[in-house]
Amino acid sequence: MELTRRKFLIGTAAACAAVRAMAAPIAGEVAAFPHVDSSKSLGQHAAAKGILFGTALGVEPLKDPAYANLVGSQCRIGVSENALKWNALRPAPDRYDFSGGDYLYQFSSSHGMKYRGHTLLWEQALPTWFHNTVNARNAKAMMLDHISVVVRHYAGKMHSWDVVNEAIDPDDGRPDGLKNTPWLQMIGPEYIEMAFHAAHEADPKAMLTYNENWIEPENRPAEQKRQATLALLTNMKKKGVPVHGLGIQSHLFAETIVGGPNFAHFLDEIADLGLAILITEMDIRDQHLVGSVESRDQAVAQKYYDYLSFMLRCKAVKAVLTWGLSSRYTWLTKFSPRPDGSPVRPLPYDADLKPTPAWRAVAAAFDQAGER
Repeated sequence: MELTRRKFLIGTAAACAAVRAMAAPIAGEVAAFPHVDSSKSLGQHAAAKGILFGTALGVEPLKDPAYANLVGSQCRIGVSENALKWNALRPAPDRYDFSGGDYLYQFSSSHGMKYRGHTLLWEQALPTWFHNTVNARNAKAMMLDHISVVVRHYAGKMHSWDVVNEAIDPDDGRPDGLKNTPWLQMIGPEYIEMAFHAAHEADPKAMLTYNENWIEPENRPAEQKRQATLALLTNMKKKGVPVHGLGIQSHLFAETIVGGPNFAHFLDEIADLGLAILITEMDIRDQHLVGSVESRDQAVAQKYYDYLSFMLRCKAVKAVLTWGLSSRYTWLTKFSPRPDGSPVRPLPYDADLKPTPAWRAVAAAFDQAGER
């Protein structure tokens, strides 16, 4: 099923009514996953319900022919993992390097996949020259020029952009919950609205999303971040800012309960704004799980099934992307290694490119989802 931006946005105002009724986490409710047709790809299981399934794309992993074939066969959308961040795109203040991003676009296009851009603004991926070059006098021009050049380069080719990534941190103490980023310091809180306007001007057809992390659990820090995110998006919509969706990263821990009533209500409120919801960076960390590989894999799979079953009850959720497809190429190998030294297994395929139980869990969640 072809998913245009219009289809992403139609009907989301009342799309989460079923989720609102959820009164408790669903973890542990399902003892076994339903039968799935293993001859179909995850992309096909998702597309049957009007959902896009895909994964993060890296240049080096895709030079592995076996992995590239796996991604091309399973996915309907890809998102640039690192190639379109500032530190990859901007080797110098006056130079752009689109080689990585173009490689990923060509891969996506040649495999019939849509392409997402990640990310136009994120303070944790700035080039080394940034802090000695950008200041309060030139920050606005530098930001707007970057967005204009990059988005125009891919105009008409992008399904969507993560315009701003992780701009909220209530711990920084601001009443609005905004993170104290260089852009906030040098431009002010209006930098977020300016970024969306600039991206829309450069490519009016692309879906523009705000992408945020750690808003899934039922705890106070996540609730504070959810409320700040909701306030930001509500204010932007009232002002006519061209924001079309919320990306919920969904980097989860296998042992953490997610899918409770406060998160359900948040999804309902996002849908009421007329915004699409995308699961943008999903993986399940098995870093602290004990037991055999088989038992750990089952726990990871159960989390995939529980979380996706919960999320997909909300019809505003239009896409699911994992942050990598195989444990052969996962950022968690270095970022969250297991204390016992055994390999992490957070994705639907293992390091040998064989499906883990998570593959079946994801497929089953798609099969049971309502049509978008």
